[in-house]
Amino acid sequence: MDPLRGHVTDDDALVVFNAIEIVRSLTSDGNMPLQALQCFLYVCSHDNCDKAKMELDLGLSTASGSRNTDFLCRQNRYKTAGLNLITKEAGSNKRRKSLRLTPLGVRIKNELLNELNGLHNHSDNGIRETKEDH
Repeated sequence: MDPLRGHVTDDDALVVFNAIEIVRSLTSDGNMPLQALQCFLYVCSHDNCDKAKMELDLGLSTASGSRNTDFLCRQNRYKTAGLNLITKEAGSNKRRKSLRLTPLGVRIKNELLNELNGLHNHSDNGIRETKEDH
């Protein structure tokens, strides 16, 4: 067997790999911190959510929540270009922040969902757990 052939052996795993590549393409160095990805996916599933609630649900400190959401905003904490996937808006209480997807954030969310929806189109070609595995 030629080790360089690149033959796909699990289409489902390839779909997940492709979704990760979408995320990697967002940063210039191909590295998005996992906590930042968690924050982005949280906002994707809870658009217009409270930052403090996200921090509570993800088990993040306030500082970590701020650092990771700054990374996802138009301008990061170093006042340089961020990813522009979400916005932080002051609520009625100026200390509370509301997190929303930007148009780019919506587009990336849809790209990820389209890619991952491919998992529903594959049937039984990956490795599945059996009773004997437990």
